[in-house]
Amino acid sequence: MSSLALSPFKFAFNQLDRIGAWSADLPLRLFLAWEFFESGLEKWNGQNWFVDIQSAFPFPFNVIPADLSWQMSMWAELIAPLLLLLGLGTRFATFVLMVLTVVAIAAVHWPEHWSSLTELAQGYAITNKGYGNYKLPLIYLIAAMPLLLSGAGRFSLDHLLFRRKA
Repeated sequence: MSSLALSPFKFAFNQLDRIGAWSADLPLRLFLAWEFFESGLEKWNGQNWFVDIQSAFPFPFNVIPADLSWQMSMWAELIAPLLLLLGLGTRFATFVLMVLTVVAIAAVHWPEHWSSLTELAQGYAITNKGYGNYKLPLIYLIAAMPLLLSGAGRFSLDHLLFRRKA
């Protein structure tokens, strides 16, 4: 293939690189913001069921009163997603949501009992058939990782407020 034939591809990839430099993180921010904000709204409009699972929370969350845990969880799921949308304090907001997700996996989504990796792997599911259901929260953790490691990118208030002078 000649270099002349590759030039349209090179041009297209260069354009994608330019767009990606500004907005590659945006779909992750929008996805995670929606998912966590929706969960926060469910807590806002629902009843506190943390009292039933408080003992399953990992330390130190298992010693915090259930009402306080509920409030902290709800407000984290309402405020941190808004920060993600704005790209403001993105790494902090992402870290908060990741901690919340790890606690949720430990308390709700991880199987209570498992004796083999095969049984544990059965919990990698959306529905719970007695082996846990940690697939979706694990997807959230993996989707959040680039935001934690790289921040919000250029299309964000973080970039606007804290960009380095050249």
